[in-house]
Amino acid sequence: MLAVFMVLPILTELALTLADLGVIGTPRLRARAYQYGAFWAGLLDNWRPNYAAQPQTMFVTYSFLHANLWHLTGNMIAFVVLLQLLRNRLWGWRFVLVYAGSAVGGALGFALLGTALNPMVGSSGALFGLAGAWKWLDWSVIPGRRCRTLIAARDIAVLAALNLVMWLTEGGALAWEAHLGGFVAGAALMAALRRAPDQ
Repeated sequence: MLAVFMVLPILTELALTLADLGVIGTPRLRARAYQYGAFWAGLLDNWRPNYAAQPQTMFVTYSFLHANLWHLTGNMIAFVVLLQLLRNRLWGWRFVLVYAGSAVGGALGFALLGTALNPMVGSSGALFGLAGAWKWLDWSVIPGRRCRTLIAARDIAVLAALNLVMWLTEGGALAWEAHLGGFVAGAALMAALRRAPDQ
């Protein structure tokens, strides 16, 4: 099941890249995929959707689309690293819940804090959610509230600085709002799962 979060984005981006190059389909395939699957904040306002459920499904479908092969590659490398960090700590249906919930959280962050009318794509909201889950697990075993708070503040400052650097290097074309929303959602979901009794 976890392979879906890697295989589906890879296959989708390969198809869109081949279409961009004129090898398969039409060069308009990427634009069509974005029209139907990207996150469009305007659909939460007064824009007309392409299909009835689009304002709901886009909260997840955007995470399977990417801007190009470089965007996909960076996110897939991050995914593999996070899988290693979470190995034996988050798996099965809990992993799926945190990943999907973080994708939704990333979309909510973008919707609430963003101002761009452009579509938002990429799995980084969900990936920042996995990072949030990982950091929450680390923070939860640190003894003492003061020490735990200081380390959490340091980690959050590092992530904020990383986002600032990426935002500057990408000329402002970074959905930091999705990163923030995903991180908060992932940490919150992990906290809830750890407190819930095992069935």
